[in-house]
Amino acid sequence: MESREVKLQRFLLKGNEARMKGNAQQALTYYEESLKLDSCFVDALNNSGTIHFNQRHFEEALAYYDRALACNPQYWPLYFNRANTYYELKEYYNSLQDLQAVGRVKPDTFPLHFTEGLVQTKLRTFDKAQLSFENALRLSPENAEVLVNLATVFYYQKDLRRANELLAKAIAINPDLSNAYTTLALVQIEQDLLDEAFLTVNKALAINKNDAYALNNRGYIYLLKKDLPKAFDDINASILLDPYNAWAYRNKGIYYLMMNDGENAIRLLEQAKTMDSFVEAIEEYLAKARQLKK
Repeated sequence: MESREVKLQRFLLKGNEARMKGNAQQALTYYEESLKLDSCFVDALNNSGTIHFNQRHFEEALAYYDRALACNPQYWPLYFNRANTYYELKEYYNSLQDLQAVGRVKPDTFPLHFTEGLVQTKLRTFDKAQLSFENALRLSPENAEVLVNLATVFYYQKDLRRANELLAKAIAINPDLSNAYTTLALVQIEQDLLDEAFLTVNKALAINKNDAYALNNRGYIYLLKKDLPKAFDDINASILLDPYNAWAYRNKGIYYLMMNDGENAIRLLEQAKTMDSFVEAIEEYLAKARQLKK
């Protein structure tokens, strides 16, 4: 006769095996069987949350992480998982609270500082974002992803020189990092170097033809060049690949604004604002669209 502990571990192992094979639904079934035996089986709750997180079912993921933490509030990896979930749900202050809980236990953990940098960037607290990314670099000095995100902070602050320097370093470390070229293209657009930006964003797409951000940025370049059909195609392709990028909806709104279609411009710009209120120049474009509709 198997003990409860043996049954729990058997269901957990079967769930993990199914998960490794890409069968998420079967994995969830095994985890649920274990939870019938022990509703506080933290491993099963955590793994179920991670499956839902990877499927972008963030509310479901949050519910599992909440349950797990109610069972074991001392298990610090759960705070990190929940912080990432809050980040995706745009609950940035809740994300920071959980990251602070991680920091009390593991203050020198690279993912802690990197994720803090991402959250602070979203909150537009750029001095804190810079500090967090610099702490991450202290732990991983040759990490190109951190360099790109730190460059993004400088881009938002219009410190284009420092952004360029960091992106050049990131590309030297990893010339196959598509988002380094995508971000560099934004810097070049800001410098009104549209031809250079076009070449740069195409480097990103040569590395990854399905880079939704690169496609959206190229679409924006086409808008600036007033090549509206190509802009429309790239922006739509970007939205199909990633329907959660507010910047793409902003750019599609700009497209309709340039087509003198105020109604659709307002609809898309309002959608972009709802998705991310920090999207640049959104109010400026909305004002033009409302004026057009009068």
